[in-house]
Amino acid sequence: MIPTNLKPSEVCAVLTTVDPVSQGAGANTTVWVPVQNFHSFLAALQTGVLGSSATVDFKLQQATDATGTGAKDISGKAITQILKAGGDNKQALINCRAQDLDTNNGFGWIGMVLTVGAASSIVSAVLYGFAPRFAPPVDAAAPIAINLGAATVVQIV
Repeated sequence: MIPTNLKPSEVCAVLTTVDPVSQGAGANTTVWVPVQNFHSFLAALQTGVLGSSATVDFKLQQATDATGTGAKDISGKAITQILKAGGDNKQALINCRAQDLDTNNGFGWIGMVLTVGAASSIVSAVLYGFAPRFAPPVDAAAPIAINLGAATVVQIV
């Protein structure tokens, strides 16, 4: 149970994003984030208006380092493809826990892959880290206590 006197930003951090973009057909892989400082993760996809006949795929992958070495899918951590028909202005969420990664084989980094097929489409995604091992959440790339996570977060009010 989360103590009720904690602010949401003290138990959750933005780790990486695909900023809102009109993405052409192709894959957009985020930076790789170490899982060491969080127990669970939530990847949130948003679609805007999709191009004619467009498709959107979204999944989580794991790697053995910050450069994406050995990148492979995390089992069961992909959405069912979103189609233009009925796919405008939707959201999809993927829950993941640190133990879902293949840590026995050195996979300790997580990233999102957002793929648009057929036609340019408006999309965005955010990877949140939850249940930090340290409070406030620690930026694992620069181990200092901050509750911002991704460098792109400029304010917490």
